[in-house]
Amino acid sequence: MRVTGPPSPAQIQVAAERIATFLKPKNALVMTGAGVSVDSGIQAYRGSDGRYANPNFKPIFYQELMDSGPKGHAFRQRYWAGGYLGWRHVFRSDPNPTHFALAALQHLDVAPRLITQNVDGLHQRASPFSKQETDSRTLELHGTLNTVRCLRGHKMPREEFQDVLSKLNPAWKAYSDELDRTGQKPRTNPDGDVDLGGVRFADFVVPECAECAAEGHPGSILKLEVIFFGESIPNEVKERSFRMVDESDRLLLVGTTLATFSAFRLVKYALEQNKPVVLLNLGPARTDSIPQVEKIELPSREVLLEACRLLAGSRASEDQTLSRLLTSGVVKPPEMED
Repeated sequence: MRVTGPPSPAQIQVAAERIATFLKPKNALVMTGAGVSVDSGIQAYRGSDGRYANPNFKPIFYQELMDSGPKGHAFRQRYWAGGYLGWRHVFRSDPNPTHFALAALQHLDVAPRLITQNVDGLHQRASPFSKQETDSRTLELHGTLNTVRCLRGHKMPREEFQDVLSKLNPAWKAYSDELDRTGQKPRTNPDGDVDLGGVRFADFVVPECAECAAEGHPGSILKLEVIFFGESIPNEVKERSFRMVDESDRLLLVGTTLATFSAFRLVKYALEQNKPVVLLNLGPARTDSIPQVEKIELPSREVLLEACRLLAGSRASEDQTLSRLLTSGVVKPPEMED
């Protein structure tokens, strides 16, 4: 199902009924991508035409970041300078109605498990469950922005590390405060990085792991606990993702082009087991040439909220938790650029 131009209420209703019918047998697995966080103000990697939404986007590869020489140090300066400015934007972002609709599907127990390619933590913040239960139901396939770690395994909360960077880089702290004061919002990618066009970052001070230094291992490199381009997903994460497909009867994909192989292979795996797959996403996707994947090309927010109401019936108003989930969320999409 594809609609050009703004969808009509009738088209939203038809799509919602299809999603509700698909999910009604329960035991569905949901997998999400950057598209679900756009309404929270976080720019997706790709636009509706399949191009990178940020034409200037040049990802830093894992091998570049980990290089122990001067070149690697320069990449880390660029990486942490951009992340320093971008973090405040992602940290202040709030879950949008799509996050809450998916949390409602978990609450209804029709889609108890969720895999996300996003690293912003917004699914967890929308969850009605305890942290322990949320973690058991949710898998962050590509890691999280909320933790910094070194290669020896020491970890630090991202917010605490932000304070470390502020103390080491007072000029950058002043620049960040000025952006706040003037309301400027540098273009931020889903990984928390920003476009530093015209900004010099060669003076940015990058700290080493203090715990490693105290243990007699100076110079240990720090990185966010996210999977970089060229970096492998940990075996335990990979195995859990396949296990979640095994434990589910159907797969609903939301807001993803499936450009990364780590996500695409899960779809292939589900299809090999003859499990039905539906994709709710705007624009081209990697599965467009696969006829077994049913595609609904409409905005996820309206479709999922209505699908939840159809599945909930009278519970939508009688269940206080469900009622809250279906009426929560911000809608502050990022400004688009040509």
